[in-house]
Amino acid sequence: MGDPRGFLLHERRVPTRRPVPVRLRDWREVYPERGEDGHFSTEEVVTQASRCMDCGIPFCNNGCPLGNLIPDWNDLVYREDWERAIESLHATNNFPEFTGRLCPAPCESACVAGINTDAVTIKNIELQIIERAWDEGWVRPVIASKPTGKSVAVVGSGPAGLAAAQQLTRAGHQVTVYERADRIGGLLRYGIPEFKMEKSVLDRRLAQMESEGTRFEVNANVGGAPDDHGSMSAAKMVEDFDAVVLSAGATAWRDMMPTPFPGRELNGIYQAMEYLPPANKVQHGDMDSPQVTAEGKAVVIIGGGDTGADCLGTANRQGARSVRQFEIMPRPPEERDPSTPWPTWPLMMRTASAHEEGVERVYSVQTTEFVGQDGRVTHLRGHEVESVVVDGRPTFSKVEGSEFELEADLVLLAMGFVGPERDTAIAELELALDDRGNVVRDNRWATSHERVYACGDMGRGQSLIVWAIAEGRACASSVDEELMGSTLLPRPVKPTDRPLV
Repeated sequence: MGDPRGFLLHERRVPTRRPVPVRLRDWREVYPERGEDGHFSTEEVVTQASRCMDCGIPFCNNGCPLGNLIPDWNDLVYREDWERAIESLHATNNFPEFTGRLCPAPCESACVAGINTDAVTIKNIELQIIERAWDEGWVRPVIASKPTGKSVAVVGSGPAGLAAAQQLTRAGHQVTVYERADRIGGLLRYGIPEFKMEKSVLDRRLAQMESEGTRFEVNANVGGAPDDHGSMSAAKMVEDFDAVVLSAGATAWRDMMPTPFPGRELNGIYQAMEYLPPANKVQHGDMDSPQVTAEGKAVVIIGGGDTGADCLGTANRQGARSVRQFEIMPRPPEERDPSTPWPTWPLMMRTASAHEEGVERVYSVQTTEFVGQDGRVTHLRGHEVESVVVDGRPTFSKVEGSEFELEADLVLLAMGFVGPERDTAIAELELALDDRGNVVRDNRWATSHERVYACGDMGRGQSLIVWAIAEGRACASSVDEELMGSTLLPRPVKPTDRPLV
């Protein structure tokens, strides 16, 4: 490495977020733009890159599902060879501007420097590389040298579908991406709020893909009921294309249990994905105001993960009177728990930018009933829980005497997803599912239906953006090999691969 003592000489530093009172007035990303006060200078990025040590075995590569060449481009940044740095980064990652903003950075949890000091700021360096590349005009269309005459349909335009589409287009195939929403991007478009990733970041990459030859079709509900708007036959698609890649995600949301849940029918209770997309549509200019707003309301978010934090940041920007976020799990420890040693993903307390903006985080609680008046929710009831093991399995037990009732004008359910939606191409093509309800794939990413492949959350279950991109790239490699007899496309992961957890 350029500076073998860098990790000893310099402390870990990351850019400072814009002040809370300032960023709550707008929907811009929480970090300063290039040239603004608080943005990292080139010198600061180079200093942080110098902390990447000559560790012999770079566990960060293994921590990253894409197998990013992290020590390589850290060294190139240290030497200020930015153009070669983006070449190294793009060699393994189609969309570093997405992962640099949205990935939780399992690579940093596996960083060797992190064993007894702070990990290298891998995620921020990655973002600085790609943003400089866009600024300098180094991100250009990659045009296939020769068309293959083969056609591929990709169903779903989230990170897995876009990665598969770009790889297959660059291999020379004619690729068409079908998206049931009115804009391309999947959850990148409508699930991720602007303050985490402004959609201009997505649009510039889509423009590059269109320049390369990828086609996009919106309002295309593949495998939907025949009378649904924009419905397209999945079976007909299989006939018309040489291969079909399903990458529609795991969008079947988890609801309150047991069913029917007391008071669940009341107005004012929404799933996160009923709440977040309209807020993004307003920022696109497609709507004047959202159908559901937190303005002036007492908001309760049930679910302590990233989606809950997205709801939190959105509610505060809409002017919520108060926000509480419920989590049934106990509060995590402030430092890495011994049960998740290096280099695994650590169990520990995490604070997103949205949590800095005003919220009461409540742990070890379970909601038991929604209470309302005139058909609208006004309160919720619940109690505290403690973790217990019953018949060898962890569960939760009520803490006697801990019952409570809270005001709630708006309840947002952000409890994750249970798998792909069934009344889609899955049902029409009668695809085999595993015991978790995900689409079964073999080692070639092929489903139980001939010439149909599946990647991303559809087959993996709810996961990280970095896994979606890795699966999309790997699936594209298998499809290319099936169509052409051989492939030069990389295959970073297998369907059976699992993270270090």
